[in-house]
Amino acid sequence: MFGSLCARKLARRSRSALIAALTVLLVQTLIVWNFSSLDTGEDRKDNGREKRDRIGINKAYSEYPKSGFQRRHQQPPLGKASVRHKQQPDGYYSHRPKEKVRVDSNNENSVPKDFENIDNSNFGARSLTQRHSPGEHKQGLLEKAHAQQSLSKNSNEVIQNQYAQNKGGFNQTRTELQRGADPTLRPQQSQQHRHHLQQAKRSATPTADIKYDQPPKCEISGKEAISALSRAKTKECRQQIAEVYCRHKERQLMPEKVTRYCPAEGKVNMNVQWEDDSMETVPAVPVRIAFILVVHGRASRQVQRLFKAIYHTSHFYYIHVDQRSNYLHRQMVALARQYPNVRVTPWRMSTIWGGASLLTMYLQSMKDLLAMRDWSWDFFINLSAADYPIRTNDQLVAFLSKYRDMNFIKSHGRDNARFIRKQGLDRLFFECDTHMWRLGDRKIPEGISVDGGSDWFLLNRIFVEYVINSQDDLVTNMKRFYAYTLLPAESFFHTVLENSPHCESIVDNNLRITNWNRKLGCKCQYKHIVDWCGCSPNDFKPSDLPRFQQTTRPTFFARKFEASVNQEIVNQLDVFLFGSMPQGTLGLKAYWENVFDEADGIHSLSDAHLTHYHAFARLGLARTANSLQGDTSDNSCRYFAMGHPVSVHIYFLSDEFQGYLVRHHATNLATSRLETLETWVMPKQFFKFTNPPNTFNRLQFAEIGTDWDAKERIFRNFGNLMGPMDEPVGMQKWGKGSNATVTVVWIDPTNVIAATYDILIDASAEFTHYRPPLNLPLRPGMWTVRVLHHWSPVAETRFLITPLTHHKHLPIRHEDALRTHNGPAKNSYMEQSFHGLNPILNIPVHLGQVEAAEHNAELTGSELERWVDSLVGEVWSAVDVCSTGPSGCPVMQTCRETVWSSLSPDPKSQLGPTKTNGQIR
Repeated sequence: MFGSLCARKLARRSRSALIAALTVLLVQTLIVWNFSSLDTGEDRKDNGREKRDRIGINKAYSEYPKSGFQRRHQQPPLGKASVRHKQQPDGYYSHRPKEKVRVDSNNENSVPKDFENIDNSNFGARSLTQRHSPGEHKQGLLEKAHAQQSLSKNSNEVIQNQYAQNKGGFNQTRTELQRGADPTLRPQQSQQHRHHLQQAKRSATPTADIKYDQPPKCEISGKEAISALSRAKTKECRQQIAEVYCRHKERQLMPEKVTRYCPAEGKVNMNVQWEDDSMETVPAVPVRIAFILVVHGRASRQVQRLFKAIYHTSHFYYIHVDQRSNYLHRQMVALARQYPNVRVTPWRMSTIWGGASLLTMYLQSMKDLLAMRDWSWDFFINLSAADYPIRTNDQLVAFLSKYRDMNFIKSHGRDNARFIRKQGLDRLFFECDTHMWRLGDRKIPEGISVDGGSDWFLLNRIFVEYVINSQDDLVTNMKRFYAYTLLPAESFFHTVLENSPHCESIVDNNLRITNWNRKLGCKCQYKHIVDWCGCSPNDFKPSDLPRFQQTTRPTFFARKFEASVNQEIVNQLDVFLFGSMPQGTLGLKAYWENVFDEADGIHSLSDAHLTHYHAFARLGLARTANSLQGDTSDNSCRYFAMGHPVSVHIYFLSDEFQGYLVRHHATNLATSRLETLETWVMPKQFFKFTNPPNTFNRLQFAEIGTDWDAKERIFRNFGNLMGPMDEPVGMQKWGKGSNATVTVVWIDPTNVIAATYDILIDASAEFTHYRPPLNLPLRPGMWTVRVLHHWSPVAETRFLITPLTHHKHLPIRHEDALRTHNGPAKNSYMEQSFHGLNPILNIPVHLGQVEAAEHNAELTGSELERWVDSLVGEVWSAVDVCSTGPSGCPVMQTCRETVWSSLSPDPKSQLGPTKTNGQIR
């Protein structure tokens, strides 16, 4: 009897163990099955879309053993919710054979040859044939994934939040995996994405929470239109979207058939070759050119340098400055006052990449130029601030004078049906709220051949007059069609020209060379303003100079150039075109770019930047006071800061960032007079390798910042000025070597481990970057980021999160300071805790650090400024100070006599009177 009792107990235990094992197996199967459904729902579509770059996700690690790791080369798990993460590589990888690099490519449009690798489906679904997945639940999940309208799926993202409705422990594990893997999905964003998903799943009729001035005139049933309505910010924009959608639904918006007037069948293309002898001959009747300069941003010196290179008294210059670039507009108005053949448009538009407003701007500019009776021109050429000539003005005039009846415009040069599909010409777009919204499908009008390519062109006056003044069926209907088209300037002029009576004047060459690097330039970087993916060319570097001289076709301009990225290539072009400047010319290797001007108002600045600029000014005043060498009775070089900064410039020397130049007011304590000073602050370097060096030697550099430009591989927030509400990105630069995995650890000022993740580095990787989804606000102070290989330190870098002295541009109040400077809720930067790693990584947590942080979080006024200055002084050093006018400080230099000041001579971009040959250079 005793034996049978034991047998029964043993059987019950066996059954329990079996049930537990089957349960674990079932949960694991569900986890794998649900994550594999991501690929099934997104990557295995029958329409031929390629797989996107994915963030590598491995199974969650178990709890880290308290006894530590047993062998040093083995990587211990990081915690219950940690994940291994393949960091976003700095390139666009295709699963198809790579396109050969074309040395002489100038086809600047949004459709590269490998554009099918870029997925433009995420803002709405077309009728797509899908593979059937087992089970109704899985099919429902796929439908949810297709219904979501708002989540941008660039190569750095994975759609995972559609699975939020799963219950139980799996839901928690999935959430932890998702947040570790998706560098763009923050907790507050997750709620917003779910909101957009619910919007897309609701009834086709717009619900009451979408507000209109007038109710829509039709039932809005298209998923893309509903998505646009749910994302539009203003009531006016939503009203316009609804009206456009209804007009299109009622077939009142698009022309169905358009008349072709070209006498020739098929596409006409005249081939034009180099004729060097003719370019050196002065034509009897030289053409006169109307340059339209389309500029934005703050790089006024680069615009002036371009203008200086292309200027001639025989030509005309019409400048359009983006409506959001007030500083540059003031500079261009001042420029136009100096020359009678230069004018600035009396109107301004906010032209966005791919927007219909760009075509509107060109058409209005053409209309204005035709109305200027005192400007007699023969050719229309559009240029941006990123363009620069690679041939002289005389050579351009000689060439165009020989072909004065031609129109130079670059076509895509590939299958037309594929071009239409990849360019999105068969989709309906509408621009409002400075965004191009995708609203659904449309048909290409019958009767014409649609063409397109680069939106940089040279058009003769006869064709411009035809485009502006003609009322024929082709021009009027093409203006209707392209008013609702993505990237219309890349196709409108091509299509009209090819189907017009002027079709035989086409030259398939826009006389430009463009620096295309598809691997870096095709990153869907404009999805925040356009419901589509596109590509952008890279900046030229000095190594590209031979390309300008080896082109096999006529070329006169190149793009893109950015002096803040590389100015040396422009210096080399100047030498090639105009000869060397005199030896010892000041400012030849220097570049200054304005980032703030007093007339813009402090509301144009973030609180973090305003805080830094004030701190920089105070660092300069402290340096000036120290110049007295300890004489406490002498106040001649002691100042009291007054008001907000006057201006701020970023300063480069030999293409290396040198820091900020802050011009500010201060009262001299000896004379009681107000002076305007300029302070130069330079950043200190914090990246360092371990000593002794680690045997792992692939890492070359690491940096933390914001506004990472993966195309040019720089942080656009120069100097990385960051506050508690910023979201930093970690970047690493790698040398060649074998595949490797490294661990990155982020440590806050109180030695709390905020984040840790693995980077899987391919042998060919050059740069990697990742933004850990940290909960905000970040604790102010000096942060540390360490890179480890097999848990052995390789290198570390430090960065500053600066406490804010201003909140909404006013001195911060006590309650706002507490909320902003106390770190995240419960001191938790992520859902998982990495506290168990502190002893393993030898990162002690001291109570004194925590108490000091809590005390500093309450500071306001002068005490807060002293704390800010002590932190900023650790990262930045005041190199020098100068005065814009007479100074009471006897050792103070005059800014115009220094070599670093923004007021010092800059002959590269300085404009002067015209010479006898009609040029400025």
